[in-house]
Amino acid sequence: MNRETVLAEHRDGVALITMNRPSKRNAFNDQQYDDLRDALIDARDDDAIKAVVLTGAPGAFSGGQDLGEMADRRAHEDGRPHGFAPFLDCLSAFDKPLIAAVNGVGVGIGLTMLLHCDIVYVARSARLRAPFVSLGLVPEAASSYLLQAIVGPQVAAELLYTNAWIDAERAVELKLAAALFDDDELLESVMRKASEIAHQPLTALRRTKQVLLAVRADAVASARRREDAGMAAMIGAPANVEAIRAFRERRPADFSGM
Repeated sequence: MNRETVLAEHRDGVALITMNRPSKRNAFNDQQYDDLRDALIDARDDDAIKAVVLTGAPGAFSGGQDLGEMADRRAHEDGRPHGFAPFLDCLSAFDKPLIAAVNGVGVGIGLTMLLHCDIVYVARSARLRAPFVSLGLVPEAASSYLLQAIVGPQVAAELLYTNAWIDAERAVELKLAAALFDDDELLESVMRKASEIAHQPLTALRRTKQVLLAVRADAVASARRREDAGMAAMIGAPANVEAIRAFRERRPADFSGM
């Protein structure tokens, strides 16, 4: 089922879910968070689906949070949870194999969501970055724990403090990705991998995913609580205000004195 910002199609037991805001480099607004969460829920609840491949519309995997909407969040009056938190609740507990096909830039949540995927494959053109400090913020999506667990504390600190770009080869070297493919071969190669998984019994796949998640569930929950507290303190603080203003004015941020 296609949605406003997310496309979904099924191929022989595999759900291909595509973030689809190409004019915004597939950056997340509340609608995309909600649409992607709902697409994952549909895939989770459909017993014909055994694995999910997540990718972006051509041009990017995801440019991260839509900063324009970050500074001007819309109100919801329907009584339902919206946006980042319920999306992450779904993503972090998703109990079927989840595979990412990173077809370009992955920034912010475009990187941190990969830490919740079971297998990540990158295109040769892929580039990843965690720009939270440069936005006057703290890490998100339990990345303060998961990034260290994957790449080690020193590399994690360097990536977070410097906002450094990670190219595809470096992503594989750091074990942020399992393998890289040429851009024109990425999606079909990943779909073949997912099809191999989809030939396995769903009951065993699900139970295996559940025990894998259980190993880190408490640490992920604790990291999210700490990050949420940090975000609450930093959103709207001077450094964050300056970062958003600089983004809108298309100039470097000036953090002198902050």
